[in-house]
Amino acid sequence: MKSNEVTVCGLPAVRAQFAADPGAIKRLFFDYATSRKIGVMCKALAQAKKVYRCVEPAELEKIAGTVHHGGIVAVISAPALRAPALSELQTWVRKREALLVLDRIGNAHNLGAIARTAAFFGVPRLVLPADAAAARPGEAAFRVAEGGLAHVEVLSVPRLPEFLRELAAAGYDVVGAATRGGRPQAGASAGKPVALVLGNEETGLAPEVQAACGRLVTIPGSGKVESLNVSVAAAVLMWELIGRR
Repeated sequence: MKSNEVTVCGLPAVRAQFAADPGAIKRLFFDYATSRKIGVMCKALAQAKKVYRCVEPAELEKIAGTVHHGGIVAVISAPALRAPALSELQTWVRKREALLVLDRIGNAHNLGAIARTAAFFGVPRLVLPADAAAARPGEAAFRVAEGGLAHVEVLSVPRLPEFLRELAAAGYDVVGAATRGGRPQAGASAGKPVALVLGNEETGLAPEVQAACGRLVTIPGSGKVESLNVSVAAAVLMWELIGRR
């Protein structure tokens, strides 16, 4: 597989990718059991003169790079992560579209789980920093997202603090998730769309990122463990800040 390609594994994820953009699938591989469920996909690939093939389990595992392939692997171009223009931010505010911002989330499984929850709640975009420590959409993220990444645009910006200040100036309520020190009740700002900022699994929000947030929220717990997994915290806060609206 080429370096600018990524595999999408599992029938829900591949179906979601096909529904969102059939042309994005460059090659398709599947086992015999799955072949009976994907006639429409195969027909479309045949018409486009693209490779689709039923293969043995061992070959499918090799193509996927994992045993967790779910019986089908689609090869697509790796998503190109662009930076949004200021005019786009203003358009999102007018449409009251919520936004997720991830500060160096390093685990691809967490990225995938967050993208799945974002798609569930209808959050259309997710922003990552151009940081080597930040996970990118790859095989693991696509698999865990269960099709969510086909419905969530992933963007990248050079520096989060500056971007968060631009969001606030455009009219976003920029809300940072803090392990401690934030208000226990999230609530939503009347009239403003929410930009929810989630921090790294180990270190949380970077100080400069936290300082650029308009307010901080903390999920209250029993105190028996310090915090939730970041993907679980993301789900709780998306429901509180976005899903209830």
